[in-house]
Amino acid sequence: MTRRQTVTVNVGGVPVGSAHPIVVQSMTNTDTANAEATAIQVAQLARAGSEIVRVTVNTREAAAAVPEVIARLEEVGLKVPIVGDFHYNGHILLREFPETARLLAKYRINPGNVGAGQHHDANFATMIEVAREYDKPVRIGVNWGSLDQQVLARLMDENTAAGSPKSGTDVMIDAMVASALESAHYAEELGLAHDKILISVKVSSAPELWQVYRQLAPLCDYPLHLGLTEAGMGMKGIVASSVALAPLLMEGIGDTIRVSLTPEPGASRKLEVEVAQQMLQSLGLRQFLPQVTSCPGCGRTTSQFFQELAQKIQDYIRDTMPDWKQKYPGVEDMQVAVMGCIVNGPGESKHANIGISLPGTGEDPRAPVYQDGKLLTTLRGPRIAEEFQALMEKYVEQTYGTGEKAPV
Repeated sequence: MTRRQTVTVNVGGVPVGSAHPIVVQSMTNTDTANAEATAIQVAQLARAGSEIVRVTVNTREAAAAVPEVIARLEEVGLKVPIVGDFHYNGHILLREFPETARLLAKYRINPGNVGAGQHHDANFATMIEVAREYDKPVRIGVNWGSLDQQVLARLMDENTAAGSPKSGTDVMIDAMVASALESAHYAEELGLAHDKILISVKVSSAPELWQVYRQLAPLCDYPLHLGLTEAGMGMKGIVASSVALAPLLMEGIGDTIRVSLTPEPGASRKLEVEVAQQMLQSLGLRQFLPQVTSCPGCGRTTSQFFQELAQKIQDYIRDTMPDWKQKYPGVEDMQVAVMGCIVNGPGESKHANIGISLPGTGEDPRAPVYQDGKLLTTLRGPRIAEEFQALMEKYVEQTYGTGEKAPV
């Protein structure tokens, strides 16, 4: 895979562009006016691995709360870049709340929601002027649900007058690309530096997402933010986002991503971060945490023990990773195997850095553990899970704490 070449945009200390790893970002769903709740959720997302977090700035109360949100995060040692999401009244709020404008790492501007008619350009210009004043990047974020109607109407009229008119969908795709590029070029005419602009063109259908980004990508060198907007809830949202984003990422299109999942009622927002990380990791584009290989189970594995151990190890790795990341550079590349029987267990365990092959139905009640391809020990008895976790912890400390391989 060869990345599409882009300029680098600095978002609050996080570089976004083809010369840097693809960045994972997320967005809060709290009322930003509630600074405490918003800061707590930002912290949860950041600790889960979100490298940029966006918050809604839709009212004066929300705008006034942003400095407190950032102050609360700094009190607990978190300096994740906070992006302000503006629609309809951003030109007013950025002027009325200069401290918020100064502290935000980036402004998200939707060209379809900055005002209609004669107010459109003036309102957009005001937001760009503030970005210039505080040296902030902007994301020109076009959504097909809130597309600039002036651009769409113009292209529809041009299409009607053409000898071979395009379909309505194709015209909408053209309008999204035109809206994004025209807005970006206008921002540059207003004095915003070329390396202060990112673009997104989001839809909620995978085929149309491929079409619009493939059409946009060769026309500019701005970094592109990828995301399937309104992806949905649970399995539907995860599968739809993965199907939509993976082909573009493998074509080298995309410099920062968000998986826009609808969370279950009362559920943590972290899942969208974890899915984005796993997507990049599964594609071999980034490593975020050690991977746990485990078999799906079959008639040879009637016991749930291997499933419980795989879940326990996976949860332990994710919960421990923030600490490991600080203490053990490179640990995110580690491979762990938790297998359920003799068929593939020893082979998969040998391919991992550390792996265990648990006994299947009718097999001897012993569990060989392999380390870097060689048999390390064989575990027996009721404390196999605890003993394997201890061996894994020892491997991490000895291998990534010193930079040397653990003794076999």
